[in-house]
Amino acid sequence: MFENKSRVLLILPQDVLDRARVVAGKATTTLKLPVSQQIVLRALIEEGLKREGDRNVLANIAAQSQAVRRIRSLARKRGADGERGTLRPDTLRRRRAAGSPRQRGEKGGL
Repeated sequence: MFENKSRVLLILPQDVLDRARVVAGKATTTLKLPVSQQIVLRALIEEGLKREGDRNVLANIAAQSQAVRRIRSLARKRGADGERGTLRPDTLRRRRAAGSPRQRGEKGGL
């Protein structure tokens, strides 16, 4: 199953992880097998990619890409004004995890 695997750092909101934990618990009870959050997230990503034309998936992708664009735009504006130090570290981490060129080049990612 995992012959050609890659590592990915995925930063998710806590509520998403909590929902994945609930799904993992329900799956463990139903299947009578241990199911981790990682298994649940892998399955959701795989199934989501199969539904590439689904409007809900596309709406989610659009919302996330607009949020990343807003964050990057704010960072550029603050950097130009000399206020770069005012960005919160978690905002910078989210930006990098969202696929900045520096991150993509380091590990040969997407």
